[in-house]
Amino acid sequence: MSTERPGDPQMDAQALYREDVFTDQHVGTIRRLTPVKSDGGDDPSRPVLYIGQATVMTPMGSLPLSFELEAGGLAEAVERFGPAAQQAIEEAARELQEMRRQAASSIVIPDAGSAAALKGISGKGGIQLP
Repeated sequence: MSTERPGDPQMDAQALYREDVFTDQHVGTIRRLTPVKSDGGDDPSRPVLYIGQATVMTPMGSLPLSFELEAGGLAEAVERFGPAAQQAIEEAARELQEMRRQAASSIVIPDAGSAAALKGISGKGGIQLP
């Protein structure tokens, strides 16, 4: 009897990466994802990926940001970190503004039952007190 159920999380042996983390302990972190084969050896047929990570303080607390760095090596990823982080910060700020705008412009319409309850059972209108 198989214990595997549909929807069980399965790792893809053809999409494995080895992760190396680099940080300056001030601004952020760069993750280098090196593609590997299922035996752990490097897979040169797939590109190495560089992911930048930084945390921005907002009035609501810290906001973690993650962004791809188009780079051919670690030195290039370090060089491109600042501009990519700035772009990620600007995009996050725009998204937060849009979320605030949507929240402020949303109109709450009570359902028919709630509206009838406000008018009272007799239908005379207004709030009736006992």
